[in-house]
Amino acid sequence: MQAKHLRKLKTLAWICLFTCLAGVFYQLIHEGCLDHNSVIVGFPLGLGFGILELYLFPKAQIWVGQWSFTKMLVVKTLLYTALIYKVTLALMLVAGWVEGRKLSELASFLGSTRQLILVLYTLIIYNLLIFILQVNHLLGEGNLWKFILGKYHKPREEERIFMFLDMKSSTTIAEQLGHVRFYSLLNELFHEISQPVLETKAQIYQYVGDEVVLTWEMKQGLEKANCLKMFFLFQQSLLGNKEKYLKKYGLQPEFKAGLHCGKVISAQIGDLKREIVYNGDVLKTSQNSTCLQSLWVRLPGVGYSPQPAERDK
Repeated sequence: MQAKHLRKLKTLAWICLFTCLAGVFYQLIHEGCLDHNSVIVGFPLGLGFGILELYLFPKAQIWVGQWSFTKMLVVKTLLYTALIYKVTLALMLVAGWVEGRKLSELASFLGSTRQLILVLYTLIIYNLLIFILQVNHLLGEGNLWKFILGKYHKPREEERIFMFLDMKSSTTIAEQLGHVRFYSLLNELFHEISQPVLETKAQIYQYVGDEVVLTWEMKQGLEKANCLKMFFLFQQSLLGNKEKYLKKYGLQPEFKAGLHCGKVISAQIGDLKREIVYNGDVLKTSQNSTCLQSLWVRLPGVGYSPQPAERDK
């Protein structure tokens, strides 16, 4: 299973767990007791929300990418409200059939104050989930929990691997394409790097112009040569999409990379804007180190091997 799909499934599982716990909390507060009904309601609501947020809405960005935040919020709220009513209706139909209730009872329940409270409560839970997911995206995978747990509240020394991925001839390309098309190209490339990053357990530390800074904990970076494998997987992906870039931008993007490891000081800094930063000579060395494209030795498990013409460069 691809790392990207596995990541989405894990996120979906966490969402379902969160909504089940929210269902338990709602039942304890509203009814003063607890049974299986809280999970029966919470799980499908979380499953529906997760499918919308992780699978449907990302694909819909092609058509709704230009929508304002307010318009998107209204549309999502309507969809989530419809989802809540559909799930509630389905569960009530099954429960009513099992318990032998009349259909007229269902209509009165769907318009009752209790149902409206459930809808509002669920929408609040959904908005909280969206906030958590968005903050996790902004801070980087896994950094939210580091902030919450206070892992970097005090400076600490740790061993890490850093890679600086830099686009070749970026100034010339920017002049040819213009700033708008150039940043559209960068955005596509930074999306394309996601799969290799997930497969090699890397973390995206920073985007600096046309450069991406990646980091690994020492153990994860050395495991199966992940820190080197990442570069060649990215190269393989670029070569596989060569025709797409030639057709759309008239060029084949290429990257160079510098890699180094060692001890760094990591800490949470800032007041108005907080960030986890790394400091040390390791970063300077990796930024100025030799381009990884000169390495053409085939790595175990890496499906990319340069052509003879590339080896002569």
